[in-house]
Parts: sequence; C-alpha cells; structure tokens
Amino acid sequence: MGSRQREERHGPIDGLAVSGSQVPAGREVSVDLVLEAVHGGVMATGAVRAPWVAECRRCLGVARGEVEAQVRELFEPDPHQPVEDDTYPLTGDQLDLQPLARDAVLLELPLAPLCTEGCLGLCPTCGANLNQGRCACPAAGGDPRWGALDVLRGQGD
Repeated sequence: MGSRQREERHGPIDGLAVSGSQVPAGREVSVDLVLEAVHGGVMATGAVRAPWVAECRRCLGVARGEVEAQVRELFEPDPHQPVEDDTYPLTGDQLDLQPLARDAVLLELPLAPLCTEGCLGLCPTCGANLNQGRCACPAAGGDPRWGALDVLRGQGD
C-alpha cells in the first residue's frame, strides 16, 4: 500500500456546458480527493462539486443546483503507451486535476433540468406559466384518439 495524501482544490473551469446546463462563468469547481501512490501511479478518489444553471425543460424558467460526482481515477506516468480514456497522465510529480474535474462535472450536468420536481410547466394553449397560477383557458376535453377506450369504461356518449 502506498502513501496517502488528502488534497482540496477550488477554482473556475471555463466551458463546462452540456445540453443547455452549464457551470456559470467564474464559479468555482471544488475537488476533494485522497491521493494514493499505487504501482508507479497515483489513484485519486473523492468528490468533485460544482454549481449549475439551466433553463427548466417544462416552464422555461431558471433551474439551478449543484452536481456532485464521486471519482476514482488513476494517473499514470507513461505517456508513450497511453490507454485512451482509461487513465490520466502523471507528469513528474505533478497532477493536473482539471481534466478529471472537467470530465466528472460534464458527466453529471443534468440533460433535462427542472426548476423544481413538481414544475407544472406552461399551458399548451396560451403559454401561461402554470406554476404562477391557473390560466383562463377552458379545461381541455379528453384526447379524441382515446374515445373508443372511454366508451369501454362507461365514459363515452
């Protein structure tokens, strides 16, 4: 078993965005890791956290939150025989944690963000935000494509 060391780092990483979700420019990404020397490399185990902001998929309002990714990644010193995407490079005694943090955050950013779990969205007729109250549109009738089934349940004509 190799030596262990705990490291915490904080700093902004530009360009963290996927499918409309993004880490706001200038906001810090936090990395809290235990680094352990293993077989000539370094195993990094811990968590990466970052705030995110996006447009709600239902009401188009602002959605925000924080992602937290658990990581366990190996940094290896041999750049001549890289195993693509399986390890990160170890240059001398320096670890560049930015690629690890970038990958972890991008994988955790929500693809279909919601402002709240119970978001009611927009009225399909008038576009009113239903989270702010009912709209003036008349209640929609049943979908006519299901009419035959309504008859079977005794709800038809």
